[in-house]
Amino acid sequence: MKRIAQDIKSGQFGNIYLLYGEEAYLRRQYRDNLKKALVPEDDAMNCSVYAGKDIDAGEVADIAGTMPFFAERRVIIIENSGWFKSGNDKITELVKTIPDTTYMIFVEGEVDKRGKLYKAVSAKGYAALCEMQDEATLKKWVLGLLKKESKQITPDALNLLIDKTGTSMENIRREVEKLVCYKYYDEGITAADVEELCIVQIQNQIFDMVEAVAQKNQKRALELYYNLLALKEAPMKILVLIARQFHMLLQVKEMKTKGYQESDIASQTGLNPYFLRKKYIPQAAQFKQPQLEAALRTCVEAEERVKTGRMPDVLSVELIIVGLSAENRNRKEKEAK
Repeated sequence: MKRIAQDIKSGQFGNIYLLYGEEAYLRRQYRDNLKKALVPEDDAMNCSVYAGKDIDAGEVADIAGTMPFFAERRVIIIENSGWFKSGNDKITELVKTIPDTTYMIFVEGEVDKRGKLYKAVSAKGYAALCEMQDEATLKKWVLGLLKKESKQITPDALNLLIDKTGTSMENIRREVEKLVCYKYYDEGITAADVEELCIVQIQNQIFDMVEAVAQKNQKRALELYYNLLALKEAPMKILVLIARQFHMLLQVKEMKTKGYQESDIASQTGLNPYFLRKKYIPQAAQFKQPQLEAALRTCVEAEERVKTGRMPDVLSVELIIVGLSAENRNRKEKEAK
């Protein structure tokens, strides 16, 4: 990322940039910064933008080979093409032979680093990974956003904000904007403000639901489920997220048992190190490995029952929550007898 900032500051640009990774906010930010630096905002003649899986590679190549119209540069932005996973020989060749006056910005969520196109871009231009940021970076960024608005936030409020919103910078930005508007006449933002205004993301609610299951707090687990239904979340989406959570916990459990370092676990699972350390490792420790494996099987069986029409989706997920959160209690009752 420093390379892009340096290029913009110096005005010395490479002809090709690839912005990729799961942090969409950073991809958009660096795309917009590069575009603004490379071509005037109102110059539609020399800036072409393409998006989606159906982009005509031949048209892109033709545009790239055209001299800019009364300007120094021709800029082409290509987003979410899928070419960095599926491959595209025409674009790969274009990258290798790009004219000096043409500048291309690729923006992709996922790439295959083994592919010809990625290798060509890496050799000819600059590939920037836009990854999810760690806790310290996110907090520093939030403080910067608030400073621009002449606002301050207490340490506990900042911690609560990150816990509620997750690590998505776009989610955090929206919640910060709400807090700034809410506290328009006040300088300080408190934990009470965050609690009142900020929305807990669905993945965090799923995490809390599984936490309640682990603690055998059936009432709380069902309350969270009904809250999600009230927010119009589809039962099957909730089921998929519950299954994903148990799958992640199983992976974390297995790797911790084998002695993996936290950095290796984060890398292999794709989990943010902050949430891995603060949430996933402690939650995984509450389960035994056979319990996590059984929970995954239960989710798969429930999905099959719904898809074959043997049980309504709402009831199926409810029974999963009831069954998993009551397991220990039932076993203790049997042992008592």
